[in-house]
Amino acid sequence: MGFETVIMGRDVAVDLGTANTLVYVKGRGIVVDEPSVVALEEASGAVIAVGVRAKEMLGRTPGEVQVTRPLSEGVIADFEATEDMLRRFIQQAQSRRALAKPRIVVCVPSGITGVERRAVEDAGYAAGARRVFLIEEPMAAAIGAGLPVYEAAGSMVVDIGGGTTEVAVISLGGVVVSMSLRVGGDAMDDAIIQYFKKEYSLLLGERTAERLKATVGSAYPAPEEPDAEIRGRDLVSGLPRTVVASAREIREALDGPVVDIIDAVRTTLDRTPPELAGDVMDRGIVLTGGGAQLAGLADRLHHETRMPVRVAPDPQDCVVQGAGRCVEDFAALEPLLMNRPRR
Repeated sequence: MGFETVIMGRDVAVDLGTANTLVYVKGRGIVVDEPSVVALEEASGAVIAVGVRAKEMLGRTPGEVQVTRPLSEGVIADFEATEDMLRRFIQQAQSRRALAKPRIVVCVPSGITGVERRAVEDAGYAAGARRVFLIEEPMAAAIGAGLPVYEAAGSMVVDIGGGTTEVAVISLGGVVVSMSLRVGGDAMDDAIIQYFKKEYSLLLGERTAERLKATVGSAYPAPEEPDAEIRGRDLVSGLPRTVVASAREIREALDGPVVDIIDAVRTTLDRTPPELAGDVMDRGIVLTGGGAQLAGLADRLHHETRMPVRVAPDPQDCVVQGAGRCVEDFAALEPLLMNRPRR
């Protein structure tokens, strides 16, 4: 193995998500898939745990331990915690000591500001990168979903992450029309929490809401829908209480964020040039991201837009797989990356 091969073999792609962070290593594929959660010691700010171990502490920590999500709505909210988390995940991804720091491709929302972009780049350099490249999430999602991004024809992707939903029409290797919406899986969880607080005076934890969304949640009616037994804290008595709710109620709770996503798709279609809109009508809309797994979402979008809609295989991995394709073949795909020399 030559010197150049060793260096290039360490290149990584990172989907730095609000809910989960995934790390793809060149030649090895996805090697890290962990929640974007950090546990800190309150007094010193020292990191105690990241990822799965930190998420298990949510709602269960003593006063001197703070569990935080360092990313909010797709962007960095706590720089130091993000830097520590990213460094640990990259170290975890590297199987052995290598001769050089890696190049890193990081996925970012299409609506990211200059300040937010600089924060992501700085976090990458602080975590040990020799070069940091950025790629827009909808472009990465389209590549990961196998869409023909270089063809002179329109492909529409809707990437529903934890903090953001990215809607884009892509043609000839570029994003023609896009919309970044700060609504995603976290907003769906919060909508469930708010619904039960209002309708049942019951306070649910984040993990309970997330589990309800995954097991009973839906965006469109199905022939057989189970009820759910839900445990929370009674806001009046302060004591634990269990209620039984129907799938219809969970769907009603989720309707706000679902309607926001549908409206973003309609707005993007309305701004799409007619020829490309015709291509989308023929090819359909592809859903990616963890939020694409919400039951009935493709059916609801089809009902609202009258366009074919399908969920990509392994939708939660599409963004990091697309960025991974870039590190596997930098020479061919570097034109799709945003790169600014480090100052």
